[in-house]
Amino acid sequence: MSSEIIRKVKERSADNYGLHRQYINPQFVRVLEVIGFNRNYVGAEGAYLIDKNGKEVLDFLAGFGVYNIGRNHPYVAEVLKEVMEAKTASLVQMDVSPMCGMLAEKLASLAPGDLEAVFFTNSGTEGVEGALKFARQATGKHKLVHCDHAFHGLTLGSLSVNGNREFRERNEPLLPDCISVPFNDLEALENTLKGGDVGAFILETVQGKGVFIPDEAYLKGVRELCDRYGTLLIADEVQCGLGRTGKMFAVNHWDVKPDILVISKALSGGYIPVGAIITTRDIHSKVFDSMERCFAHSNTFGQNDLAMAAGLATLEIIEKENLVENAERIGNRIIDGLRELANRYEMLTEVRGIGLMTGMQFGEPKSMGLKASWKLLHKMNEDLFCQMITMPLLDRHDILTQVAGHGLDTVKILPPLTITEEDADKFLEAMDDVLKSAHSLTGSAWKTVKDLGVRTAKTA
Repeated sequence: MSSEIIRKVKERSADNYGLHRQYINPQFVRVLEVIGFNRNYVGAEGAYLIDKNGKEVLDFLAGFGVYNIGRNHPYVAEVLKEVMEAKTASLVQMDVSPMCGMLAEKLASLAPGDLEAVFFTNSGTEGVEGALKFARQATGKHKLVHCDHAFHGLTLGSLSVNGNREFRERNEPLLPDCISVPFNDLEALENTLKGGDVGAFILETVQGKGVFIPDEAYLKGVRELCDRYGTLLIADEVQCGLGRTGKMFAVNHWDVKPDILVISKALSGGYIPVGAIITTRDIHSKVFDSMERCFAHSNTFGQNDLAMAAGLATLEIIEKENLVENAERIGNRIIDGLRELANRYEMLTEVRGIGLMTGMQFGEPKSMGLKASWKLLHKMNEDLFCQMITMPLLDRHDILTQVAGHGLDTVKILPPLTITEEDADKFLEAMDDVLKSAHSLTGSAWKTVKDLGVRTAKTA
């Protein structure tokens, strides 16, 4: 029996935005239309998207870090096809799957230290939820500490340790006794932990909103403080894990072992939602401490065979294609190139990067003409300036990027780990052109973004 779904999808492609406007999220469609990002992508392969006109777009967003191995990797697709043809006994529930055990075994071999007990989830936010529960049950302490500007997901538990006001508002009250401390501040952390009543300190090893990287001594200091005061350390590597930073896990850069490691996004190559909580056998056994509590934490789809097979295939690709090493090599090429551009363009004030996770920080210029336009733009909308970078990158150069977060003046790139030197150089040449335009008051960039501000205000 052949399906006609793909044929029907192609027939309805022209109505893509109308369907989403009517049935899903009309406000998001408005955003895409206002900033000119409504390209209607109909295909994808590797590091490139293909729009309805057949134009190739270099994807430096990678589904917010999902496509580390590139889009539609043929090996993962073939593995999934084989699993479906094998008609495996998936999700029996009252039995266990060999594929689940094999993926857990592989993750345990890659994870730092003695992290060997694995619980599979369907997403990063679900992984965070589970990690918080594990920490509370294992320690008997309910207080949780997180960092300012942290992003750990948007369900209520993970939102309680989310340091971004725009996500928390309209949802409070959240979980009680969730305390925020500044990132990279060991003194503030110790003052919060020294009462000995904190169950866990959760942090992104590299903060995704803005790409903030820990100081050299920070993570080792965090590890020491958590040990001293009996607090578990949860490393959220949903975005920065699985090769993204030039190491398999970002904690490897600082030789630190967390008590609980949370991963997701890139684990299945973008084919199937999947995530994992990786912890010590000691912590795991304090949660699942009897036969009666074998379901102390569970889900329905976490161990499904398609997700497990995709995870095994993805890890195989990461290793066989040397994608961790490629992320470090190409990432350094991009970071060095951007820092050279920062020496020439005053509004590019800082480049924060590690592997293929990079944030370009923009700041108020010193020259009078640019300074006046900068202030006017920020008075209109504090998030407008970065669209002066992302919009022409897509419109003129066919490169997809986006801002790193609200009110940060930061553009972030998360390309697939498969990108080549040619891809990196194409991006750097495009950035040079876009920055040149942004630094010329007579160019089209300022008019475009000011017009955008006016349109945004009218449609608000």
